[in-house]
Amino acid sequence: MSTLATHATWVLVVTFAGSLAYELWRATAKRGTSRYDSMGALVRDTALLYVMAAVVIGLLVAQVAWASWIGFAFSLAVIAISMFYYNPRVMFERRPRMIDWFEDLAFTGLLFVAATLLLYDGLGWTLQA
Repeated sequence: MSTLATHATWVLVVTFAGSLAYELWRATAKRGTSRYDSMGALVRDTALLYVMAAVVIGLLVAQVAWASWIGFAFSLAVIAISMFYYNPRVMFERRPRMIDWFEDLAFTGLLFVAATLLLYDGLGWTLQA
C-alpha cells in the first residue's frame, strides 16, 4: 500500500470511529432531543454508512485494485450527504451545541483530507518534502 493510501486509510478510521462515538453519545446522553437521537435511529439511519466505511477501509487495507478510487468516490458521496442532508436537516433538528459543530466540521474536513489523499494515490502522484 502506498504511503498516501495508508494515511488516507488511517484518516478514514479516525473519521468514522469518532463519528460513531459521537452518534452513540447522541443516542444515549442526548436521547430524545430530536428524532435522530436514539439507538433505533442510529441503527436505522446510519448503520449502513458505518458498514460501508468498514468495507472501504477493508478494501484499502487489502490493497484491492481500484480501492483508492472507490474510497475517493465514497468520501465524495459522504461529503455531499454531510453538506446537503445532514447539515440542513439533522443538525437543524438536534439543536446543536459546540461539540456538535466541532464533530460536524471535523468529520467533513477529515473526509476532504481522505478524498484528496486517495485522489493523489489513484492518479499515481506522490508528495515530496
